[in-house]
Amino acid sequence: MFQRRTGLGLIAGALLAAPTPALAQTAWPTRPIRLIVPDTPGTGNDTTARLIAPLLEAALGQPWIVENRPGAGGRIGVEAAFRAAPDGTTFLLGNAGSNGINAAIYRDLPYDLLTAFDPVSLLVVGPNTLFVNPRVLPVASVAELIALVRARPGALSYASAGIGSSAHMSMELFRSRTGLDIQHVPYRGAAGLAQAVVTGEAPLAFANLVNIMPQARAGEVRLLAVTSRSRDPGLPEIPTMEEAGLPGFETLAWNAILAPRGMPVAIRERLGAELAKLRGDATLAERIRNLGGTLVVSTPAELQARIAADIGQWRRLAQAANIQAQ
Repeated sequence: MFQRRTGLGLIAGALLAAPTPALAQTAWPTRPIRLIVPDTPGTGNDTTARLIAPLLEAALGQPWIVENRPGAGGRIGVEAAFRAAPDGTTFLLGNAGSNGINAAIYRDLPYDLLTAFDPVSLLVVGPNTLFVNPRVLPVASVAELIALVRARPGALSYASAGIGSSAHMSMELFRSRTGLDIQHVPYRGAAGLAQAVVTGEAPLAFANLVNIMPQARAGEVRLLAVTSRSRDPGLPEIPTMEEAGLPGFETLAWNAILAPRGMPVAIRERLGAELAKLRGDATLAERIRNLGGTLVVSTPAELQARIAADIGQWRRLAQAANIQAQ
């Protein structure tokens, strides 16, 4: 009997000493963390990643390594994150293109973008903007642009960051609402798009506001409207597309942190709690505002709703306009 009690006591002691799964999860992270960005260095999404990475590193005590994996409209980076182990060492900085539009234009994705990742939090939301080269297109409003293009059907071209990019889809939505005849010229990424408009090769475009702000501040392009429902706080003089005569016109650029499907809830909640603290970082908010975005750290449910709404909108447009990734 004495020996049995001793054995049970030893077992009980061992069980008490062993960390429970919940306690073990609170020790996260114990290794460096990859943040995959499915975009090129220097873009708005990359800038967001490089602003938050050192803050998360300081808060969590492990390096956050930004890993750029551009290509195929973000598909390459998303697939790398999709195939990563859900062990808390890899996250994805997804965006409106890679995790929204791609669901509408690709027919062969090896995952469902609605369910392939566990949402953690939105980070930055901002409008797209319609802009022109003022030396080639001397217009000061959306109405003037529409009138000019209608007077020259098929004669003008617009730049995009590639087929299925938010720049392309925003312009296709604009064309579907106005019936304008404009030729599409895809370029390599946001930098190629901006350069094309600045040089006049393709003198108008939509782009994420954050990606065209330097050229706008330099006077190289003229912003005609933003695509959010309300005016951008950093550019209160620029009207919305709705104010320009297109009711309900809205396309939003956003980025967010997502986890490979199946990551322990405790890890996602810990990261979400640290991200929520960023709401009070006035310096971070100001830097993002100067880039043309708004810091909007969210709940996982809010991020999932944003993804679902985007996929629905872009699928309807892609089907109507017969847009497919090539």
